[in-house]
Amino acid sequence: MKGTLSINVNGKDYEFPSLPGETLADLLRNRLHLTGTKIGCNEAECGACTVIVDGDPVLSCIYPAERAAGRKILTIEGLADAGILHPLQEAFIQYGAVQCGFCTPGQIMVAYALLQRNPTPTSEEIRQALVGTLCRCGGYPSIESAVEAAARALHNKVSVDPPMIEPSIHAQKVIGHSVHRPDALGKVTGTAIYTDDLVFDGMLFAAVKRAGVPHAIVKSIHIEPAQALPGVVSLLTAKDIPGEHNHGLVIYDWPSLVGVGERVRYVGDAVAIVAAQTVQLAEQALDLIEVEYELQPVVSDPVQARQPETSALHENGNLLKHIKVRKGNMDEGFSQADVILEHTFHTPILEHAFIEPECSIAVPTMDGRMHIYVGSQIPYSDRNQVARALGWADDRVRIIGQLMGGGFGGKEDITGQIHAALLANATGKPVKLLFSRHESLLVHPKRHATRIKVKLGAKRDGTLTAVETELYGDTGAYASLGEKVMTRATTHSAGPYEVPHVRADCYAMYTNNPPAGAFRGFGVTQSAFAVESMMDMLAEKLGIDPIELRYKNALHVGSLTNTGQVLQDSVGLQECIRKVQAEMQRIAGLEHPELPLFESHPVPGSPHLRRAWGIAVAYKNTGLGGGAPDKSGVEVELFPDGTFEVRTSAAELGQGLVTVLRMIVAEEFSLQPERVNVLVMDTDLTPDGGPTTASRQTYATGNAARLAAQSLRQAVTSFLAEKFDT
Repeated sequence: MKGTLSINVNGKDYEFPSLPGETLADLLRNRLHLTGTKIGCNEAECGACTVIVDGDPVLSCIYPAERAAGRKILTIEGLADAGILHPLQEAFIQYGAVQCGFCTPGQIMVAYALLQRNPTPTSEEIRQALVGTLCRCGGYPSIESAVEAAARALHNKVSVDPPMIEPSIHAQKVIGHSVHRPDALGKVTGTAIYTDDLVFDGMLFAAVKRAGVPHAIVKSIHIEPAQALPGVVSLLTAKDIPGEHNHGLVIYDWPSLVGVGERVRYVGDAVAIVAAQTVQLAEQALDLIEVEYELQPVVSDPVQARQPETSALHENGNLLKHIKVRKGNMDEGFSQADVILEHTFHTPILEHAFIEPECSIAVPTMDGRMHIYVGSQIPYSDRNQVARALGWADDRVRIIGQLMGGGFGGKEDITGQIHAALLANATGKPVKLLFSRHESLLVHPKRHATRIKVKLGAKRDGTLTAVETELYGDTGAYASLGEKVMTRATTHSAGPYEVPHVRADCYAMYTNNPPAGAFRGFGVTQSAFAVESMMDMLAEKLGIDPIELRYKNALHVGSLTNTGQVLQDSVGLQECIRKVQAEMQRIAGLEHPELPLFESHPVPGSPHLRRAWGIAVAYKNTGLGGGAPDKSGVEVELFPDGTFEVRTSAAELGQGLVTVLRMIVAEEFSLQPERVNVLVMDTDLTPDGGPTTASRQTYATGNAARLAAQSLRQAVTSFLAEKFDT
């Protein structure tokens, strides 16, 4: 007979039958539906699951539920008192300490425990308390300031003092003032809903059988024992896909499932998918699936992939794209140089490490459609790829975007959307597919590993005469956005400098590594590392100050870029360099007036450490993609009560797009921002806003909102002018 578990949560007593192996996080989320407690890593690393047990912060993802028996538990939902926000919650809103919001409940609970035992913590004590509560968006200064403000408010028994910002918003002006995020309240109280927080009647749980080998041919797949397991409702392989077998953002080369006789290209390839009544049963079924492989030689890096003797991973070989940049004449450029430097740089694969793992829920509807609930950076692309796999027209699929716990480019590609949809279509029931952290690390695309060779020529005074680069980009098993990313790396590989002679060749290559795709910086981070390292080497070689070398060669108004674009306005690099230089000198002068910049010196009290300055500059295509065709759609509607709604499918993943769109429309109509509602990420209700990538949304979708608002305002004023003859 099962025992019972008596606990007190947020001031209420509960009694449950105890479940073997249940964690406190599972109990809170699944049995009490207190989903403000988030699961990020499920390994006690990220801190998102933090709750208070008898006054102490604990990581509920590993805390056995049975240990909570007889204890008092406080979650983020219980922090507000009779609807009045706790000063910590208020301060997180006031100080802009909320971005994607997935880590926010854990941080607030850790800060609450800190202030309970230490009402007046120092900045260092706050940092130390929060060290195990990760924020991938990177808002630590705002978080620290919010905790300090809450501490002051609690200690002095006053309201939270707002940060030092401009005066309160007037009806005639919104842009340029600080505005609270409209989604901040839900994120600080735990009521904000992410995909994994959703529950549907009769929902099944999915799991994916991964290949586990980097390169092989599938010889056979035996699923019968798994199908016979009680509780397994559906088990699908490649032969069960009703529509297109491949998906992709640009090139359809990524199989949703690898079938018998087909090629496995990386360890994360899927060979079978299961829907069962519980997560445990679905995972148990995976262990019963037997797959026989004929192992193939592994292609481990892009240089190897280009060798003629290397086996071809795709029908057209291993070259995704050869990308070229040509400007001037290289022989002439290097003949004019007094010094020539050459070096090869390497950058590794990197993981996005967003705190929220991928989750997709597919819900079949009575009218024969499929609703997909998912945190996605490109909802319309998701719709198209899911529809292709189902063999349906696009309009039979609806993507209902949810709040995202970070993305950074890592939630652009399909992960679980197609698998959940295939299983929901087969079973006629809602299906949830939630990645574990291990699966997330294994499956989704990464930052491109690169090998970048730079040859640089300059005159004795530091004037650049020529830059030649050769790039190898490891795009992994499938294309994803590899062509686009490595194009950016190539076009920016000579740096933000005016160089008369430029040649760049990039080979984006397929390998048996995980696919590589979008990641903050989109290829430019890799090439900037290489060319900026070369600029430091050149400065040392010529004995020129690294700042002056960069200033001398920096792009400015009238410059011609490496790709032939004339920069006609808004080229602020030289101004930026001078401002940074002045600030560096100010700080260095205050701390060590006798020491010049760029010379390292011992840290007082720590002779094993040395402190030094470094500087690098870069530029990046933003807005409408650096000349590439681009567009974004927005609707703005005026309702009878005088409020407005802005609609676009563009994704909000913590960067603040919803706030930006609200402010833009409020500005156009001279309104308080609170009178503008913003609806995003729903392909049935919002026009296509394009991908949320490359810092384009404020410019592209923001301008679409501005123009739509202006058109609506003109229509309203024209109607009123005619109606009232004034």
